[in-house]
Amino acid sequence: MKRNRFSSRAGEDRGSLYDEITDKIIAGLEAGRVPWVQPWGAAAAKAPLGMPQNAVTGRQYSGINVLILWGAVVEHGFAGQSWLTFRQALSLGGHVRRSERGVTVVYADHFVPADDKRRASETGEEALAIPFLKRFTVFNTDQCNDLPADIAIGGPPPPPDMIEPRVEALIKATGVDFRIGGNRAFYAPSEDYVQVPPPGAYFEPINWHRTALHELGHASGHALRLNRDLSGSYGTGKYAFEELIAELSAAFSCASLGIVPTVRHADYIGHWLEVLREDNRAIVRAASQASKAADYILGFLREPLPADDRLADERSVA
Repeated sequence: MKRNRFSSRAGEDRGSLYDEITDKIIAGLEAGRVPWVQPWGAAAAKAPLGMPQNAVTGRQYSGINVLILWGAVVEHGFAGQSWLTFRQALSLGGHVRRSERGVTVVYADHFVPADDKRRASETGEEALAIPFLKRFTVFNTDQCNDLPADIAIGGPPPPPDMIEPRVEALIKATGVDFRIGGNRAFYAPSEDYVQVPPPGAYFEPINWHRTALHELGHASGHALRLNRDLSGSYGTGKYAFEELIAELSAAFSCASLGIVPTVRHADYIGHWLEVLREDNRAIVRAASQASKAADYILGFLREPLPADDRLADERSVA
C-alpha cells in the first residue's frame, strides 16, 4: 500500500508540473509570442545569444529546461544565459541576493523500490522502475553578487561572416540528401531527402538557415537516425507534434550556432495550441525530442559544442 500511495502522490506531482509548464507555453502562444523563436529579442536585448548553461559546469540545459530558462530571460531581462544553484553560488565565493526568486527546472529519472528489487531477485521477473520528476531551483548570474568576473560574462556570438559557411559544412557532414531549389521547403520521409528554396528567395536570407535546420530536424527522425514517428498527415495532431519538434530543434540549433532568425511559422500556432491543450505532457516530450534532434545534427560539427546535462530526458517523462 505504501508504494501505491507514493506512486499516487508522485503522479499528482508530475501532473501538476506538466500543467504549470504547459500553461505558461500556452499563455505565450495565445499572446502571439513563440517562446523558442527569438527569446533574446527586444524584450531581452541585453542577453547574449546562446543556449542556457550551468555557470559552474559549463553544461548546456536541454529539453523543456531550455524553454523555461529562455522564458525567464525574457520575463526578467537578464543579461546572461548562465545559471547556478544557491549552493553553487556559495561554492564560488558569491551569493544569491536576498530578495531574488529562482526559477524551477526539472530533472527526470527512474528508481526501483527495494521491495521490487527483492521480488525480482526471487522470481526472476523484471523489477518495476517508477519514473519521477525532481524540481530544483536555479538562479541567473544576474541575481548574484561577488561571483568571479569570468563566471558572470557570457561568451560573444560567433562573427556573422562565419555563420553561413558553418551551416553549409554541417549540412554536408550530416550526409542527408539536401537539395536547394523550387519554391517550397519540405522533408520527404519516404525518399529521405530535404528540399529548401535558395537563400536568395528569402526576404531576409538569415531565415534560410533556420528553414534548413528545421527540415534537417525532420530528417533526423528517419528510421535510420533517431527513428521518430513521421507518419502524421497534414492537419493531424501527430503532424503538428512533429512540426513542433522540428521547430524547437531549429531554435536550439540556431542558438547553439549563433544564428538569430526572425519569427516564422506563425501559421502553426493554432495547431500547436490544439496539441498542448489536449496533452499537458506534449511540450515536455517535444522539447526533449527536439534536444535529441539538435544534438544529433550538431554532433556532425568538427568542433563539438559543450555536452548538455540531459535534464528531463524524454524516456523518463513519457
